[in-house]
Amino acid sequence: MSKSAAALALVASLMLTATANAQQVRLLGEHRAWSSYAANDAGGPVCFAMTKPESVAPTPDGYSQAYLYLTNRPTENVTTEFSLVAGFAFQPDSMATINVGGQVFNLFTQNDGAWLDDAGQTAALASAIRAGSSMVVEGTTAAGIKVTQNYSLSGATAAQQSIGSGC
Repeated sequence: MSKSAAALALVASLMLTATANAQQVRLLGEHRAWSSYAANDAGGPVCFAMTKPESVAPTPDGYSQAYLYLTNRPTENVTTEFSLVAGFAFQPDSMATINVGGQVFNLFTQNDGAWLDDAGQTAALASAIRAGSSMVVEGTTAAGIKVTQNYSLSGATAAQQSIGSGC
């Protein structure tokens, strides 16, 4: 399992754990379209900012809610790691893209998850998200249908600041 896939699994497990035991994940703040959270796991503190798309077109068969995450894991020196749960299975071995203010970043996909193809672009993507007003993710479903998800970046800067100080 790649480090990014492990990070997504961690976030998913934290969210499931939050359902079972609310005090393990705490809300750091609501920031317009974004929310920020903090938790502890065996590896130490984990903070993440998350949002969901404002629109998805076309809506794929079997679609479940999509979420986009920026995650900090200070004990691992990880800051603003990008991950996406698309709400649908991507076409195997396909790439997706994220466009923020004309800056395009490639994402590798696995099942319903996507991560930056070049982890060296993490800071550039985080900066683009803070500076932008909207973001578009495009990917292809397992059925071969191109799906576009539109996200608001309203509150993204405050959410990133919140996870920076919350961990």
